[in-house]
Amino acid sequence: MKNVKNEYLEKLSDLTAVLIEKRALKKIVLSKPDSIDELKSVITLKNISGKIVVQIETFSKDNKAYHLNIKGDFKEELYKIFLNYAQINLISVVGECQFMRSKSGKETLLGYSKLISSIDKDVAEAKVEENNKEKNYILSGKEDFLKKLGISDETGRIRDKMQSKFRQINKFIEHIDNIKDKLPKDNINIYDLCCGKSYLSFAVYHYFKNILKVSFNMICVDLKKDVIEYCTNVARRLGFDEMKFYCDDIIKFNMDLKPNLVISLHACDIATDIVLNKASENDADVILSTPCCHHELNHTINCETLSFVTKHSMLRQKMCDALTDSLRLLKLESEGYKVDALELIDPEDTPKNIILRAIKKKKFDKEKQEELKLEYEKIKKFLLGR
Repeated sequence: MKNVKNEYLEKLSDLTAVLIEKRALKKIVLSKPDSIDELKSVITLKNISGKIVVQIETFSKDNKAYHLNIKGDFKEELYKIFLNYAQINLISVVGECQFMRSKSGKETLLGYSKLISSIDKDVAEAKVEENNKEKNYILSGKEDFLKKLGISDETGRIRDKMQSKFRQINKFIEHIDNIKDKLPKDNINIYDLCCGKSYLSFAVYHYFKNILKVSFNMICVDLKKDVIEYCTNVARRLGFDEMKFYCDDIIKFNMDLKPNLVISLHACDIATDIVLNKASENDADVILSTPCCHHELNHTINCETLSFVTKHSMLRQKMCDALTDSLRLLKLESEGYKVDALELIDPEDTPKNIILRAIKKKKFDKEKQEELKLEYEKIKKFLLGR
């Protein structure tokens, strides 16, 4: 069957080649593969050593990823790759189209005509808009700390493997920029709890020091001694004098300075709860936390009413992720915070793309707070069966 030319896939490969030539391709997601060992593949344009190449990243069921740079005739190579997938989603700067093949062999190509008619007219305008979005990043890549941390090279180009991390910290800084009016005008006390390698910490330091130009204290805490030693040395080499690193358990760590801003990027499982509790107990003005893995509720949920969901492991995990973050926000709300769950970054970059935001209210209804606390305990009992 694959020896016979497929009209739809020929159209799709031709379209892709045009979008590549115009640098208007965002990505192509290939799913429902013929191979039982694969999960999916993603095709993107990559800048490698100053040259644009087409890269296919294939994800296998054993949690490995393989990269292949497509050379030669793009159209022919892409066509051969497309043949191995039953669903193909093409995303460009001017629109999307989708190819689907059912189990019975019926094929459809949706959105192709609209997209092909938009290319010449709309690509230039859309690319300008895309480029403007990139220029609006708070961080450019040329900052010295990004080079020292290996996020960008000496020319300021973001390294391919660090593109996602760069977007994460940029978006996090944007969230801080949105709440800066909730912080003191000067002498701001900032805590990064479970700071890890401190990519975010250094970015936050740069933002307050070099962009806002205010006085502040930056306190970073993590349990890993080698990581803390590494970050301390980097801070010293950069001359980031208002930045202090502590190797400690955040449960025991004493916040000597009243926290104005508490941040945390991808603290694992209940470490996020510990961060949120520590921040609220010390009356932080603003809390911004991006949770990582959610295991606790998934392992402890015991709710007969929800058994129609929990009996399916994948759906159980997705539900527990949402319930865990919802409970975290409800608890913070009961402690006098205005709360929101916001998107940090495109979920294609990472599924860990939710940022929890809590801003301390100046006035709050104590009666309402008690109602929220009772609601929180009631929901916990419902989910845990105790």
